[in-house]
Amino acid sequence: MANLHSKTLFVTGASRGIGLAIALRAARDGANVAIAAKTAEPHPKLEGTIFSAAEEIEKAGGKALAIQCDIRSEEQIEEAVARTAKTFGGIDICVNNASAISLTPLAETEAKRLDLMYAINTRGTLLVTKACLPHLKLAANPHVLMLSPPLDMQPQWFAGHVGYSIAKYGMSLAVLGLARELAPDGIAVNALWPRTTIATAAIRNVLGGDQLINMSRTPDILADAAHLIFSQPASEFTGNFLIDDTFLYETGNVTDFEGYSVTPGQMLAPDFFVPARSLPPPGVNIAPAAILSKLGTKA
Repeated sequence: MANLHSKTLFVTGASRGIGLAIALRAARDGANVAIAAKTAEPHPKLEGTIFSAAEEIEKAGGKALAIQCDIRSEEQIEEAVARTAKTFGGIDICVNNASAISLTPLAETEAKRLDLMYAINTRGTLLVTKACLPHLKLAANPHVLMLSPPLDMQPQWFAGHVGYSIAKYGMSLAVLGLARELAPDGIAVNALWPRTTIATAAIRNVLGGDQLINMSRTPDILADAAHLIFSQPASEFTGNFLIDDTFLYETGNVTDFEGYSVTPGQMLAPDFFVPARSLPPPGVNIAPAAILSKLGTKA
């Protein structure tokens, strides 16, 4: 697997969770990481700040740049990207991880919540990618990664939370279009999505609490999958909608996934948006919907 030593990553929402895990995996190679996130002061319900993330990245062997950035602001995005390029001499990889979620039916979804999800998930992703483009065009093996789902247009993925689903699928539609649009520049654009729920603050606070956390995987599985994506030749590996464990298994990099489980041996809760045609690797035990309904989740 290729090494990311001296590569520069611009990662949104990297103060915690999946974004931080991707940053730490790159840091172990000696990569440079710009942490573009909102949290500068400790939050009572959310672990981590841009500064604590920077400290972890440095300890892992990378170089970190903590940038407080709200990706709803085009000005803040442009300043963050410019500062990153000036500090590290360029940008090789853009990771669009930041996302807002509200799993509410339309009748219960306020306009301000819709605005938040569209502004962060779809609009923010496009603006961050746009700002990084001049630097990616100069990179040796440039990648754009969206943490977004396959485009599986089934009613079950929309009903009950149509606002969130449209905002999240907006990121995937960006992959579909930008992979073609940026191909002449040799910039890879791919999507990565987890088969199972991932042990993050969103799962604990929004979906199912500690019981669902125990049926989840750690963010490390997405970090390893993202690292493998970044090692692919950008001019050839683009426009893919990848499920984490399938990608790792089919490339021969991982055959035993128990190490990613929060509770080894526990049945795993499936995430939203995973197509029925996408079967898990051998030995991966996904919980049936009947069990999940008892936990009060629609996943």
